[in-house]
Amino acid sequence: MNADATNTDVTSNQATMTCAELLIHLLRDTYGVRTLFGIPGVHTVELYRGLEGSDVRHVTPRHEQGAGFMADGYARASGQPGVCLIITGPGMTNIATAMGQALADSIPMLVISSVNRRDTLGMGQGRLHELPSQQQMISGVARFSHTLLNANTLPEVLARAFAVFNGARPGPVHIEIPIDLFNAPVNAPVSWQAPRLYRAAPDPEGLAEAARLLHAAKQPLVLLGGGCVSAPEAARAFVDKLDAPTVTTINAKGLLGRDHPLDLGANAALPAVRELAANADVILAVGTELGETDYDVVFDGGFHLNGTLIRIDLDPEQLVRNQRVTLGLVGDAGRSLELLLDHLSEPLKRQGTERTAAVLSALNLENDPAFSDFVPLYAMLAEHLPDAILVGDSTAPVYAGNHLVSQPAPRRYFNASTGYGTLGYGLPAALGAQLARADLPVVALVGDGGVMFTLSEIATAVEERLPVVIVLWHNAGYEEIRRYMDANGVARLGVDIQAPNFLTLAEGFGCPGVLVESPAELAKALANRETSGPLLIEIDATAWQKNLMSPGDNNEE
Repeated sequence: MNADATNTDVTSNQATMTCAELLIHLLRDTYGVRTLFGIPGVHTVELYRGLEGSDVRHVTPRHEQGAGFMADGYARASGQPGVCLIITGPGMTNIATAMGQALADSIPMLVISSVNRRDTLGMGQGRLHELPSQQQMISGVARFSHTLLNANTLPEVLARAFAVFNGARPGPVHIEIPIDLFNAPVNAPVSWQAPRLYRAAPDPEGLAEAARLLHAAKQPLVLLGGGCVSAPEAARAFVDKLDAPTVTTINAKGLLGRDHPLDLGANAALPAVRELAANADVILAVGTELGETDYDVVFDGGFHLNGTLIRIDLDPEQLVRNQRVTLGLVGDAGRSLELLLDHLSEPLKRQGTERTAAVLSALNLENDPAFSDFVPLYAMLAEHLPDAILVGDSTAPVYAGNHLVSQPAPRRYFNASTGYGTLGYGLPAALGAQLARADLPVVALVGDGGVMFTLSEIATAVEERLPVVIVLWHNAGYEEIRRYMDANGVARLGVDIQAPNFLTLAEGFGCPGVLVESPAELAKALANRETSGPLLIEIDATAWQKNLMSPGDNNEE
């Protein structure tokens, strides 16, 4: 912030500034925000006065939905809330889809928007960008939505938002500021400090009972979800001591490390894991919704837990959803696992490694015909970009990767195929992840159908010089929906869509691109990539599949 932007009263240690200036001051100096996503509009220009001269990076997407997805990817990769500045009306309807995805996956996102003047709210006067009730419209995809009516309450409202992010089940929070408040003078402490919040720990009596049940179990099973990603050490230590096979969901991938001997991966919908789950006498589920897109992605209701179910979650309502629970503990995943670990005095021997190995052998994922097209794809990515964050859309390579991929750490694999399941997520979310983790390569896994929802964000990648590798699986349409139509005897309508020339489009944005038809060509493209900006690698799915069937004709050099 400019040195002359505030007028400080030394005697009272108060600073007089506008509401807009105070907002940027609090975000930067109190909450450590260094990246903002937004598209300036006539209703938000005053917010940008507060950004001038600061070290906060402003990233301009090409659509507000892209801003939301970037904030989501930033949050997942960094563990810190993604923050958006959004225009009144159409900006908020545009970002609502991204907020829905973040809400479904409990991703911390702060959306700050403008709204019309206080004296016009709800009047229906046809004002610029007017909605009957912007707050009511957006409340369904937010943990809470607040309309600021007094500029002096801004610090308290922001504190509420970050209390949700740091102390409760996270998700999107929306704060709207009427445009007549942006220039309103406020008096605030120069050094406003955020409160230190500690998440809840489970009741000691409940912990002791859970530990007793786990200690007595003959065939325990552990289910770890996305709520555990901030506690990999605790999760690994607990699983090792319990010696139990463990399902790590898509959002928890990498939690136990790469190829951990007790990790069954995100394979709960496959028959061998279902059988193990049905026969488990005690099941511990931590930080997971037990939702269908993680445990019943084939949608036949075949995932059953017949044993004693212990659940741990920050959200008490979540403890009683989807499966019948025996013991529910409200608390932070990491702290709860640490406390449970203290109750297990010595490592338990349950043949967990042997049981896990037997299930993985029965799954035989790398030889499953359903995944055969994608085994060499992920092998090439692992060889050339072993530490990469893989960010996916809803597309065939991602559906396979949910089963095939093993990552060295959490926050390195996430996509939009779970929960809300929106299209267009992969590309902008990958850009957000790259902004959060400049030290790691990032790969966006997209399809020719879904990428069209947010293709314009290639321009953002070029402008920001983000070295994201965009792997585009081109199978000429909505293949997943084609299969559903065929399986249900419905004529193929609306799914065989015409695609543009992606390489020409990429070139028009200033992004280099290459077409590949075999694993060898993919390896060459990855080996020769530049890191000064994005790269589009288009995979011709038909040619790729043909070359896998006839490896001698795949033009290897």
